[in-house]
Amino acid sequence: MAAGAARLTHPESGAAFPPPPLDARPIDRDAWIAAFRTVREETERRAAPLSPEDQQIQSMEDASPTKWHRAHTTWFFEQFLLGDHQPGYRLFDERLHYLFNSYYVQAGPRQPRFMRGMITRPTAQETAAYRAHVDRAVSVWLREAADEALARALPILEIGLYHEQQHQELMLTDILHAFAQNPLDPVYDARWSLPAAQASAGQSALKRGITQIGYDGHGFAFDNESPRHDVLMLEARIDRGLVTNRDWLAFMEDGGYARPELWLNDGWVALQREGWEAPGYWRREADGWSTMSLAGRKPVDPAAPAAHVSYYEADAYARWAGRDLPTEAEWEVAARDGLIDDAFGLVWQWTRSAYGPYPGYRPVPGALGEYNGKFMSNQYVLRGSSVATAQGHARVGYRNFFYPHQRWQFTGLRLADAGS
Repeated sequence: MAAGAARLTHPESGAAFPPPPLDARPIDRDAWIAAFRTVREETERRAAPLSPEDQQIQSMEDASPTKWHRAHTTWFFEQFLLGDHQPGYRLFDERLHYLFNSYYVQAGPRQPRFMRGMITRPTAQETAAYRAHVDRAVSVWLREAADEALARALPILEIGLYHEQQHQELMLTDILHAFAQNPLDPVYDARWSLPAAQASAGQSALKRGITQIGYDGHGFAFDNESPRHDVLMLEARIDRGLVTNRDWLAFMEDGGYARPELWLNDGWVALQREGWEAPGYWRREADGWSTMSLAGRKPVDPAAPAAHVSYYEADAYARWAGRDLPTEAEWEVAARDGLIDDAFGLVWQWTRSAYGPYPGYRPVPGALGEYNGKFMSNQYVLRGSSVATAQGHARVGYRNFFYPHQRWQFTGLRLADAGS
């Protein structure tokens, strides 16, 4: 396996993704088939190191079993693409609709999220058969559908591909959380690593003025990235580099986890309830700190970016440093203009922006309108991408979001000085 593949972000077949633009004519059916195959094969590549027992486990309500991810992404294509746009399509098994619907209320009832680990049947092997059934049907549809019908449905196929890539990242973060609960410290991939952050010093200045952020109309975007709109930028500064483990150790050594004055009240409550004294997966050893990774338990690398920290921890760190987290607008402008390093490919970066709709946002009609809009409450925006993000998925305008206490993702931070 190539070094890039060990990082799980650059499969050899990645050149087939992203697919062609939706408005490209004539429709390049072969390119769409290749993009579909690339994404589907990457999911199986990520699942391949896991035994059927590994694929069954659900270590907390926020996480899902690998087998469930494999089946749910398949259900998405069956439900929204084949069921609506392939006349005469025969369901693989109508009972799977209940098991593998995630949160689409308009699509019908579903297995409670906290009980996904109870789905021992279908087996991992039967799930593979389900995937193969849907893969064949989608490939036939792409080859045989009339141009007009294909053009109407390609937006569903496109969002399905990006949706599956999101689950590819979740597959890794969810199995890491599960393996971290195992005293044997299981290894997913011995060659995996979180690379060191660039040794970036200094800050970049952001000018005061009105600029635009959001989807610019080129390529794919989720609906929460629209509409493009004006924002008032205040004069601010943003660090070129990410906060590293070396930086985080200094915070810890200065009592950062024992100083309530640094913490939001809800964050302090979470710290006490969960017993936080370090980032997620860190463990105190006789000779320092170790962390659980997809390569098993390893010594903490001081040069690696701080990861598996919650918004509460990121905010406390910024207060300790006498700094701020950037807003999502500050981050987007800085990334767009090349003013920051390691914007992508290491850790998602917390911003201080609450996750909400852009001015004029309207979700798409129907069940797919539930994809983003209904989650615009009590969460914070993260920008960039992580070491586990699929190739071709990241972009400057991408808005990830999580609750402030969550930290099982590859989440880190960079600092800024608030605008004035």
